[in-house]
Amino acid sequence: MSEEKLVEVGKVTHYFSKIGVAVVELKAPLAVGDRIIIRGPTTDFEQVVESMQIEHKNIEKAEAGQSIGLKVNQRVRERDIVYKRV
Repeated sequence: MSEEKLVEVGKVTHYFSKIGVAVVELKAPLAVGDRIIIRGPTTDFEQVVESMQIEHKNIEKAEAGQSIGLKVNQRVRERDIVYKRV
């Protein structure tokens, strides 16, 4: 069985704790349904992308260079790195 590869897709720039949303600056495309891992000094969890927004509008796919609002299952911190399983 081959090792799954992780590709860095972005970095958390802000976190809204009341609504559980991270602002992520993307450096690679990301889509609803992708399996992501968020890692940092005190963060390490995996989830499937269920909801993304740009300026309060739901989107299915985002491209590199965009800043998105990403619904997260756990607390994240600024500068945490977002990886995608490929």
